[in-house]
Amino acid sequence: MEKKEYPQLGETLFSETLPNGLRLRVIPKPGFRSRYAVLAVNYGGAHRRFRLDEELIDTPAGVAHYLEHKMFDLPDGDKALDLLSANGADPNAFTAAGATCYYFQCTEHFEENLKLLLHFVTTPYFTEETVRKEQGIIAQEIRMGEDSPESAVYYRLLGMLYARHPIRDKVAGTLDSIRDITAETLYACHKAFYAPGNLCLCVEGDVDPEEIARIARQTLPAEPGPLPEADFGEPEEPLPLERLHRESMDVSAPLFLIGAKLCPRAKGREALRERLIASLALRLLVGSASDFYNGLYARGLLSRDFDAELDFSAGLGTLLIGGESQDPEAVLRALEEELDRVKREGLDPARFERAKRASLGARLRGLEDFEGLCIALAEGVFEDYCALDASELLQSVTLAECRDYLCSRLTPEHLALSIIEPRRR
Repeated sequence: MEKKEYPQLGETLFSETLPNGLRLRVIPKPGFRSRYAVLAVNYGGAHRRFRLDEELIDTPAGVAHYLEHKMFDLPDGDKALDLLSANGADPNAFTAAGATCYYFQCTEHFEENLKLLLHFVTTPYFTEETVRKEQGIIAQEIRMGEDSPESAVYYRLLGMLYARHPIRDKVAGTLDSIRDITAETLYACHKAFYAPGNLCLCVEGDVDPEEIARIARQTLPAEPGPLPEADFGEPEEPLPLERLHRESMDVSAPLFLIGAKLCPRAKGREALRERLIASLALRLLVGSASDFYNGLYARGLLSRDFDAELDFSAGLGTLLIGGESQDPEAVLRALEEELDRVKREGLDPARFERAKRASLGARLRGLEDFEGLCIALAEGVFEDYCALDASELLQSVTLAECRDYLCSRLTPEHLALSIIEPRRR
């Protein structure tokens, strides 16, 4: 097992790829009572088309999410969620566009809980009856999403940005698409994506890395299985399909999202560095200490719910800036003016240094979040980088790189604005 020290972070990372292809990452934390494990699958809502054994396979929207729901069923009739909870664990799972994660946190019976996690995620059990029953539960979840302004403004924006990529479709699918999902569909997709070679196990806490590896070798299938190759379609054009869209829902104030396609260009460790540049540039542009945010807040155009984030998943990068505003179009104009100012005048060096220190501080504080760090490690494994390298790389990011990133990726024609307005009475 490979051991790597991170003295500046006070962390040690143990890494190994087991003979069955499982990627294992362990961060020992001697003396800590809480222990956390996440088993991540390189399979999310956007993996609707894939190639396996020279065959191109298309699946309905929502299969990855459907699988997440059904994987907690065990052949003997038990529910893995109930067994973990009864054993002192706090378990859960989620499906995103690019991955599915099953995880738990506990203070005791960790090894027993880990064996159960590895067992149920790799042991599919579906019947047509249980699949049909779950369809009603997922349909209710989809209807709730349709009534959510936050979901509506987000997916409308993705539809404005992306012409073909399946990230534009809801992870849970639609009422029509889930009707096409059968037990056979779930078994086929589990066989394709849940093989050990497509999994990553990340553990943090007072644990023995060698013991974690031993449990994984004993519990998981011995063979890596054939690995599927995702097919997301033809590359997207850099500009959005539509720049402005409005619709009405039951909201008290207009809700908006400004977005842009970032089109990641790097791979591996350089991909992590590119994301750090993008994140730091975004903090400088619209962060809580920026002139943009404070100026619009003082004018009443932005509130405390304003947020800006970057989503890198399923081979894409998406900028998301939004919240509530009485005049979302004025916010967009102000953002375009700020980008133009950066192009003409550049970024302030003193603010750049403060922003970099703040970003480094946030990353150090994030090391205390076992869940966030383990999930970040898993995401990095699937993208061929190590999340713990972020602090070192961030220190090397320059002001010029941040300015160039903003000037090349966020020109006005790259921006799209999705608005949810209050219904007129």
